[in-house]
Amino acid sequence: MGSGKSTVGRALANKIGFTFYDSDREIESRCGVDIPTIFEYEGEDGFREREERIIDELTALPDIVLATGGGSILRESNRELLRGRGYVVLLSVDINEQIRRIGNDARRPLMQTEDPHATLRNLMEKRAPLYQELAHVEISTDARRMHHVVARIQRHLKKHNVL
Repeated sequence: MGSGKSTVGRALANKIGFTFYDSDREIESRCGVDIPTIFEYEGEDGFREREERIIDELTALPDIVLATGGGSILRESNRELLRGRGYVVLLSVDINEQIRRIGNDARRPLMQTEDPHATLRNLMEKRAPLYQELAHVEISTDARRMHHVVARIQRHLKKHNVL
C-alpha cells in the first residue's frame, strides 16, 4: 500500500506503449461497488476469490502493465500466474512513507485500525518474504520522483530483454 503501484504502473505503460490495468479498479468496475463494500459483504476471502479470477484473466493479455493489490501475493495461484506470465517489479517503500502517502484513507479496509504503523509492520512481516521470492527486481520508491522510478524500471526491463 502506498508504494506507487498505480501511479508508476500507469506512467510506465504510457512510456512503453502498453495498456495499464489495476486489478483493484477492475474488480470495482465489474462489481459496481468499491473494495471496502466487497470486504464488508464478502469478507477478505470473497475479495481474494474475485482478485484471483481478475489476475488470471489480465495476466493472459499481451503487452500490459498490471498493478495488483498488496495482498494478491498471499495466494500461491496468484504468485504462479504473476511470475509465470509476466515480469514482476516490486516497488518497496518505508512504513513511515506509506503512512504519509495513505494516511487514513478510508478506501483501504486493512488500514482501518487503531495503530496503522503496527498494521503495516505486521503485513510486511507476513508479505515481505513472498514479495521478495516473487519479484524479478525490487525498486524503492522512497523519496523518489515518479519519472526516476519509471526510467529505472525501463532500464531494467531493457537490460533483461523484457522490452
